[in-house]
Amino acid sequence: MESNPSTMQEQSPSCLEITMEVHSVVPPPHKSTIQKLKTRLKETLFPDDPFSQFKGQPTKKKWVLAAQYIFPILHWGPKYNLKLFKSDIVSGVTIASLAIPQGISYAKLASLPPIVGLYSSFVPPLVYAVLGSSRDIAVGPVSIASLILGSMLTQQVSPTGDPVLFLQLAFTATFFAGLFQASLGFLSRLGFIIDFLSKATLIGFMAGAAIIVSLQQLKSLLGITHFTKKMGFIPVMTSVFHNSQEWSWQTILMGFSFLVFLLVARHVSMRRPKLFWVSAAAPLVCVILSTFLVFAFKAQHHGFSV
Repeated sequence: MESNPSTMQEQSPSCLEITMEVHSVVPPPHKSTIQKLKTRLKETLFPDDPFSQFKGQPTKKKWVLAAQYIFPILHWGPKYNLKLFKSDIVSGVTIASLAIPQGISYAKLASLPPIVGLYSSFVPPLVYAVLGSSRDIAVGPVSIASLILGSMLTQQVSPTGDPVLFLQLAFTATFFAGLFQASLGFLSRLGFIIDFLSKATLIGFMAGAAIIVSLQQLKSLLGITHFTKKMGFIPVMTSVFHNSQEWSWQTILMGFSFLVFLLVARHVSMRRPKLFWVSAAAPLVCVILSTFLVFAFKAQHHGFSV
């Protein structure tokens, strides 16, 4: 079969023709400065646009959506199953192994009874399970807040001289702090202000808080009874060496032994990721083991600071 070149040349231009359509573009509607400001505030304060789900819904449906928005448990609760429950058991035990000793130590930082720290590690997660919307957050006390609370209240009331009044003032202070924080989140979602803080500022604050909290642990680690109420580096170290006669070698030995145990457990978990549970369970093991040793050998009668 032969093809005619002239015929192909005649047909090729028609094959390359492309049909083009012209569409008119409508310019965006004009917005006033107030409208632009409203849009910007809406994007800043309500980025998830919670009110869009209520548009075009019947009244009954709006009430249901409002209840689910305020209490997220009403949204995911009916979909809960056994598989999720097993995962929650594992995560709950893992967090509890750290939250229990953490709550006790933070209560001591605030000069409060240890039982208060245990309640602070249990009640907030229980409330957050009903009101919270995140699956990846642990709720509980904060070290620097506990330290500041104890330092502030001890300037007015002695935790040993009048423990009842000290406890009442602590409850009052935490109540108003929570009320103020809840109002910021409920009324205007002012949490976005933290975005304006530089990373260096946040890192510096966290590093400073870690140093202050670590220095405050010297009181319990060395067994010192009369310790400074200030949080600065120089007052703390001055108090440590001026009260060297109160140092308890028994307390120091037990404290450093468990500290080495914690560091070894962390090192093992870092070297072998499959053994992550060793580092996670180490703090709770320290609390259980030390409590057992103190109870079995009546350590408080042998120079140990409990």
